[in-house]
Amino acid sequence: MIRVLVVDDHQLVRAGLITLLRAADDIEVVGEAADGQQAIEAARAVRPDVTLMDLSMPVLDGIAATGQLLAEDPGMRVVALTSFSDRQRVSDVLAAGAVGYLLKDSRPDDLLAAVRAAASGHAPLDPRVAGALLPSREPPAAEQLSDREKQVLRLVAAGLANKQIARRLGIAESTVKVHTGNIFRRIGVTDRTSAALWAREHLGNPS
Repeated sequence: MIRVLVVDDHQLVRAGLITLLRAADDIEVVGEAADGQQAIEAARAVRPDVTLMDLSMPVLDGIAATGQLLAEDPGMRVVALTSFSDRQRVSDVLAAGAVGYLLKDSRPDDLLAAVRAAASGHAPLDPRVAGALLPSREPPAAEQLSDREKQVLRLVAAGLANKQIARRLGIAESTVKVHTGNIFRRIGVTDRTSAALWAREHLGNPS
């Protein structure tokens, strides 16, 4: 039998999960908890094989609880229960040691399969979120800048004001403002000092 602990701060959700799991011949629900602290205490008492862990909870959230659970019992398998909007939380809970995650609107059969997969040493990952967690395939920011934008950025890094840059490049000051706005957005900065530091690191010395 696969011993399962169900952790969710919504009583109706918890009850539904427990009912579903108990209908399976090979799964035994050995405990439930309404927050991360309760989960830690319950896990100490019942030693589950698999813990279904909600992420957004009071007292102690699922990410912190997962880290503490696995520090005490490295052999436990934690599967996160999440909503699609929790992409960063999913990434964080996997980093904390969870073996997988399910979306809360998963089909009942998928939930049971995920519990069995986790207990067998596999990593059940909902494909609807998996793609969002893969490294971005966008080219590096420096490659997204046009030659003109690189010219403008180098002059920003050299300490020139927009009016001076416009005069140096023979373009309107308003055009320089458009370029700097685009540059800041692409390289992920909000001010000229940060842009200058980025330019020195990625484009070499300003010219």
